[in-house]
Amino acid sequence: MMAVGVSALQITAARPSVFLTQRTLGATMATFVHESDRILSSKLTSSSHLSSVLNIKHKCTTSRPRFQKFVTRSMSEASGSKSVSQLSIDLKGKRAFIAGVADDNGYGWAIAKSLAAAGAEILVGTWVPALNIFEMSLRRGKFDESRVLPDGSLMEITKVYPLDAVFDNPEDVPEDIKTNKRYAGASNWTVQEVAESVKQDFGSIDILVHSLANGPEVTKPLLETSRKGYLAAVSASSYSYVSLLKHFLPIMNPGGSSISLTYIASERIIPGYGGGMSSAKAALESDTRVLAFEAGRKHKIRVNTISAGPLGSRAAKAIGFIDTMIDYSFANAPLQKTLSADEVGNTAAFLASPLASAITGALIYVDNGLNAMGVGVDSPLFKDLNVPMDKH
Repeated sequence: MMAVGVSALQITAARPSVFLTQRTLGATMATFVHESDRILSSKLTSSSHLSSVLNIKHKCTTSRPRFQKFVTRSMSEASGSKSVSQLSIDLKGKRAFIAGVADDNGYGWAIAKSLAAAGAEILVGTWVPALNIFEMSLRRGKFDESRVLPDGSLMEITKVYPLDAVFDNPEDVPEDIKTNKRYAGASNWTVQEVAESVKQDFGSIDILVHSLANGPEVTKPLLETSRKGYLAAVSASSYSYVSLLKHFLPIMNPGGSSISLTYIASERIIPGYGGGMSSAKAALESDTRVLAFEAGRKHKIRVNTISAGPLGSRAAKAIGFIDTMIDYSFANAPLQKTLSADEVGNTAAFLASPLASAITGALIYVDNGLNAMGVGVDSPLFKDLNVPMDKH
């Protein structure tokens, strides 16, 4: 295929002008067939075979400059830039809704910042009991240092919506929640109501992010987890994403993107991470593939999930041993460095952008490569292997 001198990307990019590309490609293919016949009739075992093959490649690319010039112009016009080399993540004019932002030190916040840095308008959904503290911290400037974007400006959050993604609609809310003082004063916070509010306020969105999870019995071993606790973990951590997509898809613009967050515990045994949480995240990863098909076919929306490494966020500290996980990752991952929330945020921005227009149904690891490891190389059992270790 290399001898043809035309890559699949070039052919695809030039597709809008099919007659021109077919004519140019046809001429190139004719050259390839002619030269191939000549080579096959020659002494293929001779020492001149390599130079003959190189001659094929040279002759097959004679029509390439004209073809590549067209491709470059087509791609430039589509992106609105003057040069293909000016490749960047551009989300200007896009609107994102991030579910699960309640402070400034989690992955949800980092994703919001990266999307904002790329030009997207930011809407967030915050768990109802945490809403007042979050909004107060925003107003008083407690998050200002964390809001700084690469250009020096501050991330602006256009609107904060109260959200409890465990409940699909008002009919699902039990009486004890309705009368709970932590929910007092808040309204329209079920998934259906939030989607309707966003539609009423803004009409549509382009990006939907699911960055929330909860397991009331997360510190219990799976064998000690109750059915109620297990189902609660699945409801809050995986079905909540199904519900969000179900209610937001009708207001998502075609070509949009949706992203969820999972964790390595869905594929590896991590003692202490129980309560059905690993099961819930495994379900989320499986659902990503099914949702990618359904959302892609019905609404032209891409669906992906990011498997992020351990981060010492407020939510993660509820597990109780997150610092140990961070130390373990540093000691055993291929890249021995501290994982930054911004690295996850930047990956989300890429997945939400046109640069990832062919990526859907994918699980993207952002964990310094920890997922690739089959053993913990910091074990004393491997002391004689001379494994490179950064002790700092």
